[in-house]
Amino acid sequence: MKFAEFHVGQVIEAGPYTLSEQDILDFATQWDPQWFHTNPEAAAAGPFGGLIASGWQTCCVAMRLVAQVALEGSESFASPGLESIRWPHPVRPGEPLTLKAEVTGVRRSEKRPELGVLNWTWRLFHADGRMALELQATSLFKLA
Repeated sequence: MKFAEFHVGQVIEAGPYTLSEQDILDFATQWDPQWFHTNPEAAAAGPFGGLIASGWQTCCVAMRLVAQVALEGSESFASPGLESIRWPHPVRPGEPLTLKAEVTGVRRSEKRPELGVLNWTWRLFHADGRMALELQATSLFKLA
């Protein structure tokens, strides 16, 4: 999508996307090697009752979906960061996730008018409606 196509209140949907047990194990082994992400047997006896995806992997799923549905072919080139991030419910192998990204702000930068600034909230949901991820992101777009 081009920057001009975004508007406040817009909700962009994508998915579903499903992580396999192997996806979770591979990511966690390399990036978040905690036992509840890397050891299915230990995780089964742990507080989550089974293997769960790293929250950071959940962020990667959201990024992939946002890139595919909204940023591909756009003028987007960077992000100065996130305002907040939460993982209310864990993601388990085989659970399909869907994205809803709500646009909360669209403006030209006052300091650099050749840049567009997009504020949006990304949410990933399980099939039963439980939220797996919520984050508030800012994306920058090169307009000139």
